[in-house]
Amino acid sequence: MAAVKFIRIVRTWSYETLGLEKAILLVAMATPEDMRINANHIRIADQFVEVPGGTNNNNYANVQLIVENAKITHIDVVWPIWGHVYEIHDLPGALEAKGIVFLGPPATSMPALGDKTGSSLIAQAANVAALQWSGYHVKIPAEHYVTGSFR
Repeated sequence: MAAVKFIRIVRTWSYETLGLEKAILLVAMATPEDMRINANHIRIADQFVEVPGGTNNNNYANVQLIVENAKITHIDVVWPIWGHVYEIHDLPGALEAKGIVFLGPPATSMPALGDKTGSSLIAQAANVAALQWSGYHVKIPAEHYVTGSFR
């Protein structure tokens, strides 16, 4: 669903800003499971790259696979739609090393965002509405909130 929303938003922006709906080439990753059900994101993308099926470490959370496919398809920017990649914080650096832009949080904030507790603390410090949890009353220092990182 997030991939479909992203593609539609980019298409709308591209049309309104550049006057051409498909001025930006959008490439999706597609697992055998995606192919079998003819998933919406692969139908509406300009093209797709077939990737292994199975658990996310084989595909959507596989940093090496994402970077290799981005290079092969001459991608300039990667937006990791699936949250699993945020738990593997080396994607921004791996893409940057290949000259590819990571459309997401900076690498310095990835460890905190990928950590369920850390991301919850950052969200509550930013007054994001959230369900109460056992660490709901924990306060974090302002400098950690600003940098978005915990060590």
